[in-house]
Amino acid sequence: MFARTLKGVTMAERLKHTGALLNAQKRFSQVTQGAKYGPNFRQYLQLANGEVGSYFHDIPLELKTEQRTVRMVVEVPRWSNGKFEISKKLAFNPIVQDVKKGKVRFVHNIFPFHGYIQNYGAIPQTWEDPTREAGLGSIKGDNDPLDCCEIGSMTLHMGDITEVKILGSLALIDDGELDWKVIAINVNDPLALKLNNLEDVEVHMPGLLSATREWFKKYKIPAGKPANEFAFGGQYKDAQYTVQIVRECHEAWKKLISGTVDGDNLPAIRRAGHGIKALSDEEDPMPIPSEVGSWHYV
Repeated sequence: MFARTLKGVTMAERLKHTGALLNAQKRFSQVTQGAKYGPNFRQYLQLANGEVGSYFHDIPLELKTEQRTVRMVVEVPRWSNGKFEISKKLAFNPIVQDVKKGKVRFVHNIFPFHGYIQNYGAIPQTWEDPTREAGLGSIKGDNDPLDCCEIGSMTLHMGDITEVKILGSLALIDDGELDWKVIAINVNDPLALKLNNLEDVEVHMPGLLSATREWFKKYKIPAGKPANEFAFGGQYKDAQYTVQIVRECHEAWKKLISGTVDGDNLPAIRRAGHGIKALSDEEDPMPIPSEVGSWHYV
């Protein structure tokens, strides 16, 4: 009997990680209501006992400090344009499409990118506190869970719950609020064993980090907004620093659900545990407006 080792991780340990992910997926499923790309679309988290849960509050964080792994909820698959997100306002925090002035929102294609350039989502049981300064002058958190960019080779699906390895982060300043973007890779990705920090990303995925920063800087410009800014001069923070950010935002989330935070427009807190179930009422998707496919040269 033998085990192949790659950078200190045995194949047996790799299979153990894979099995743990599959078991986690069995614990969760989805209930969909309404038409995708329509204003009434809702995708709810469903627990193994059939109850409705919250993508924000009911999926365990499962931060493993030594391995630097954590859970991620996929909101937007790579290369798609629909601006889907975990709702802060609705009970049980389903995934919805952002709506502005009665219309669902899409991100523009900025040449040479198409839609979102990574699998984009959130880290559950974290919260960027808008009631406290974040240590960067007067800047406060954006009132959302931490955003996560999964950079692996597989295109994931809305509602997927996957374990990812933290590699670093980028501190975006969005409309004057701190909006961290955690850079991570699915632990089941073929490159996951080779990527342990940002330097490894540069070696095995040259250009990805600079392209990611460029996309976040420019993606709102076609909508008539100014370029986004970054803290730390636009420099990425390393994996160790990012793990600490995740810890701090998890502690902020604990205070949020304990009811000890005082502020306006705080996220809805309604969790599983009361036997509430939801019925699937999925409709055919609405057509995506033709202009969503246009290129924009910035």
